[in-house]
Amino acid sequence: MGGESLAIMVLLVSFFLMIFLRFPIAYAVALSSVFCLMSQGLPLSTVCQQMVKGISSFSLMAVPFFIVMGSLMGTGGISEKLIALANACVGWMRGGMAMVNIVASYFFGGISGSASADTASLGSILIPMMVDQGYDADFSTAVTITSSCEGLLVPPSHNMVIYATTAGGISVGSLFLAGYIPGALLAFSLMVGSYIISVKRNYPKGEKFSMSNLLKQLSVSFWALAAVLIVVVGVVCGLFTATESAAIAVIYSLIVSVYIYKGLDWKGVWRVLGDSVDTLSIVLILISTSSIFGYCLTRLHVPDLAANAITGLTSNPILLALLLNLILLVLGCIMDMAPIILIATPILLPIATSIGIDPVQFGIIVVLNCGIGLLTPPVGAVLFIGSAVAKLPMEKVVKATLPFYLCMIVTLLLITFVPAISLWLPQMLG
Repeated sequence: MGGESLAIMVLLVSFFLMIFLRFPIAYAVALSSVFCLMSQGLPLSTVCQQMVKGISSFSLMAVPFFIVMGSLMGTGGISEKLIALANACVGWMRGGMAMVNIVASYFFGGISGSASADTASLGSILIPMMVDQGYDADFSTAVTITSSCEGLLVPPSHNMVIYATTAGGISVGSLFLAGYIPGALLAFSLMVGSYIISVKRNYPKGEKFSMSNLLKQLSVSFWALAAVLIVVVGVVCGLFTATESAAIAVIYSLIVSVYIYKGLDWKGVWRVLGDSVDTLSIVLILISTSSIFGYCLTRLHVPDLAANAITGLTSNPILLALLLNLILLVLGCIMDMAPIILIATPILLPIATSIGIDPVQFGIIVVLNCGIGLLTPPVGAVLFIGSAVAKLPMEKVVKATLPFYLCMIVTLLLITFVPAISLWLPQMLG
């Protein structure tokens, strides 16, 4: 066995072994990279160099700002207002509270950009509310966790920034625009699934639709929704970069949360900043350690080898697209979202572009696949949070989520094979 083949085996075998032994993902990535470098006789100073290089990116400066913005808005008293707005829009339907849950996640996701924050914040309000109105607890939880993935697609999403940085040369503004229609399509498919189940189980309807109530709730929620407009319109129109827009949005979110909605006092602001630092430290550790892993992959030509191996299986672009999705779904079952984006993008993006998938479209595909992974055991963080919030066994929640997995897979296939779903809005706005 050649030295390069041995190094590849050391890297991948040690990595997956530690994953299955439930090592923290950052440790698994870093230690497997160290073992690989040692097997090649390279100095361990390379580890420090690559870690620093991985986070020395201007684009990544937007990530902490988006995290702070999401935390401020998520704890600043807007959850109830967005739920009221969603109820005014779709609460009149059969299974109205399920529809409210899904639409509220679309609104809230555009502010928090986090499926975990969506589940924890909205779930703690909506799951008990749905149970009180006669909905089954497992159904309520399943709706909450699956709809939270809309927040990964609807801008501003810091995962989009991580993908743009990893892919290289991808416009963050284009990715932001590309997420709106797929996020709406995911919401629609989940609403269809919820409606079918609601009719079958005879879940209740809400109050009749009222235009005056809708306008009232829209005026109340305007200040929250405007934060998204600041980011997206500012980036797309070229008024400022993604990093600058994120910084402005943090200041705006602070003013709205403290002085307009008054959901936070200054002690609460410091608590939010502390929580944001905790989240950011996890993200930056993952990015820096994944940079070492990516360096090892590139040095050993693993992306080229993987591309040749995958394309050697078939030349049919449809089968290759399905295979790419399958690989991402399997990775989502054993890894968290950020490491998948950081590790898999350099390997799979060249294959995707070779069969005609646009890099922006592929970003949406990657993010949705990772979102589904957040709902699947054994590493599904959102699944665990939903089970904890509802105080239900994970197995019961997974069983109730099965119909919604189908809705999400259908959405994923449409996004994969209908490029216009992702690309129409960015192309129309240039």
